[in-house]
Amino acid sequence: MSAFTIGPETRVAELLEAHPEAEEVLIGIAPQFKALKNPVLRRTVARVATLEQAAKVAGLRARDLVLQLRRELGVQGGEDIVDSADSDHTEAPGWVSLDAEAAIDGGALLDAGETPVAKASTALAEMDSDEVLVISAPFQPAPLIDSLRAKGHEVYAREETGESWRVWIKKR
Repeated sequence: MSAFTIGPETRVAELLEAHPEAEEVLIGIAPQFKALKNPVLRRTVARVATLEQAAKVAGLRARDLVLQLRRELGVQGGEDIVDSADSDHTEAPGWVSLDAEAAIDGGALLDAGETPVAKASTALAEMDSDEVLVISAPFQPAPLIDSLRAKGHEVYAREETGESWRVWIKKR
């Protein structure tokens, strides 16, 4: 059996399973990680979110988060950590100013025990190409953003306030 390693690609759920104490360590690093106490997020987002994505949610560099977790959990190194380029800090594309065909309140869905991923997938399936969906969220929904980009959609995300993000998705 190999030793558990912590790296940017480590899934949050895997980390919490191997090191249950990591929840409090994460919360101590950044208050945004209090969301891990939400059972819906814990069952859904934590299973697919990597530490690199979690770092984006908290406004941290992935390298800094991984190194601090390794140190505080007593886990030995692993490979060197290189932060990936952050493509969300670019100028808004012109289509962001278009009226959205649909909008989703991610915070309200999470409060109701639902996930924005399912609602976004359904909404996008019903939309035509080049139509725009807007999602508001109480944090940067990095796993959702990465998932939508992987499906070929254009995505632009912007922090509106310290506790509010807006994500525009142009269906492809």
